[in-house]
Amino acid sequence: MYEFKEEYVTGIESVDAEHRRLFEIADEAYVLSKEEFLVDKYDQVCHILREIKDYALQHFEHEEAYMASINYEGLETQKKTHEMFVDKLNEINLDDLDDNQQQYLIELVDFLLMWLVNHILKMDKKIFD
Repeated sequence: MYEFKEEYVTGIESVDAEHRRLFEIADEAYVLSKEEFLVDKYDQVCHILREIKDYALQHFEHEEAYMASINYEGLETQKKTHEMFVDKLNEINLDDLDDNQQQYLIELVDFLLMWLVNHILKMDKKIFD
């Protein structure tokens, strides 16, 4: 359902590849949210959370290094936005998640998609224009 679209292309192959992977992870969360016959999704949700956080940290490091290499004036704003994304993931209470797995999963999918689309279109595309 959640796919990397042409409008998200920055023109930097490595950045686009990493953005594609972030969309793939968001799609994994979406597919899991639609799995009606799996009652306990806790372990899978925790796996997706770890995967998105670890991959995002790696991506942010690469993206910030690129911005630094071209002396991008919006680097500090980007860093703050990246930190806020990771902080949001770190704030997820795993005990609450266990009690309300489907609700948390749907909220996670919505958050990931909205953040990715808005961040790429409103911030990242400015770097490469």
